[in-house]
Amino acid sequence: MPISLGELATRFGCDLDGDPDIAIDNVASLTQAGPRSLCFFSNSRLSEQLSQTRAAAVIVRVEHAADAPCASLITTDPYACFARIATFLNPLPKLRAGIHASAFVHASAKVAASAEVAANVVIDENAVIGEGVYIAPGSYVGRDCKIGEETRLLANVTLARNVSIGARCIMHPGVVIGADGFGNAPSADGWLKVPQLGGVRIGDDVEIGANSTVDCGAFDDTVLGDGVRIDNLCMVGHNAIIGDHTAMASMVGVAGSVKIGRHCLIAGQVGIA
Repeated sequence: MPISLGELATRFGCDLDGDPDIAIDNVASLTQAGPRSLCFFSNSRLSEQLSQTRAAAVIVRVEHAADAPCASLITTDPYACFARIATFLNPLPKLRAGIHASAFVHASAKVAASAEVAANVVIDENAVIGEGVYIAPGSYVGRDCKIGEETRLLANVTLARNVSIGARCIMHPGVVIGADGFGNAPSADGWLKVPQLGGVRIGDDVEIGANSTVDCGAFDDTVLGDGVRIDNLCMVGHNAIIGDHTAMASMVGVAGSVKIGRHCLIAGQVGIA
């Protein structure tokens, strides 16, 4: 549904250079934007794209407002502002509260009435599913797992056991949380498996990309703080501790018992031992 540029400026605390009645109904890149699109500019290497954009408006810093060939929303951090507006214009689909007929929910599990449990989901004993949670088809929530409000498990996510996930998290397809860590003791007769008895604790507002894994702790829990971002195809070993708002790109491997602080940025294919 369209919203005026003036309303966006007021709602998101921007200064407006242009007609407040311009209608916006989508966000786009500088090159693909159309007459009802909003885009952003924060990289001077894209100046030519800015000069040629056909967008209705662009989010810019004050020093770039004069370079825009259209209306501008002026803010100190265009990319962050764009993220907020894009989220506002593209809300998540509303849940269809209830449990699909093909799902299995153990008698001891607790599922909030506002949660949506899709087809072929299995929720095991003593699991607790919070308000507004979405669990997509084919996912498994193991025993003693807890999922906080408004968290979303997309298709074929596995929570092995004793996994606690906070509020507003997103687990993308194929994520596995709480599988056994790589605990093996050498002996004269070969490897001896060391029981992995801990769990996994994940904070609020965490997003984990497709086919990434977070192993359970050997004895204590593996811990991910609030706001952590993990890309696709990453691996976090048992008993690792990752601080709040740390982000790691694709194919990062974190060994067991590693401690990573807050607000760290870890590039693709990095290994941490």
